[in-house]
Amino acid sequence: MASSEEDGTNGASEAGDEKEATRKRRRLGFLATAWLTFYNIAMTAGWLVLAIAMVRFYMEKGTHRGLYKNIQKTLKFFQTFALLEVVHCLIGIVPTSVLVTGVQVSSRIFMVWLVTHSVKPIQNEESVVLFLVSWTVTEITRYSFYTFSLLDHLPHFIKWARYNFFIILYPVGVAGELLTIYAALPYVKKSGMFSVRLPNKYNVSFDYYYFLLITMASYIPLFPQLYFHMLRQRRKVLHGEMTVEKDD
Repeated sequence: MASSEEDGTNGASEAGDEKEATRKRRRLGFLATAWLTFYNIAMTAGWLVLAIAMVRFYMEKGTHRGLYKNIQKTLKFFQTFALLEVVHCLIGIVPTSVLVTGVQVSSRIFMVWLVTHSVKPIQNEESVVLFLVSWTVTEITRYSFYTFSLLDHLPHFIKWARYNFFIILYPVGVAGELLTIYAALPYVKKSGMFSVRLPNKYNVSFDYYYFLLITMASYIPLFPQLYFHMLRQRRKVLHGEMTVEKDD
């Protein structure tokens, strides 16, 4: 009799544990969805603010000179805030490649902080406007796409824009980034910025000028891979295949 009662107790306990585990999974799913919805709404709003500031500046001044200085704080905040996307991948709340997301986010932050912010003479280059406009339109489209997807109410135009705008915006953005890095080269070489020369107590040498050259060269293999990946995603989504990954 005692054995029977013990078995019944264990069975009830196991069933209770399973229900509790299910509740925890559901709660985690709800919290993750709520957080991602908030994050994507905030990022959409942030890039919209940036777009409005850019348009207003150009309408008032009639030139791109001084644009970067005017919008740099907003740009730096929201682009740096995107580091959370790497965290999202690491903790598994989005089904995304950590490597792909890491490369995309870090390359943007590199452009903002270690190129355009650091080499101030290039901030009025037309190439800066190229990548700023490309990034802004891309991010408004991308984050609004994720927001509406999470809310299960995705307008057709947002879906269409997400998988069509990049065809032009991605190459334009890359061209802007490369031309901006190229414009920075003479200033970096002359100033020795971020470079470490021998001899020194650590016995290491680093030349930021050549690092920038290597960075530019890295676009040759990376750009086609990411671009054709987006084209494959476009075919999947717009031609009826159901898998959509948040990795682009």
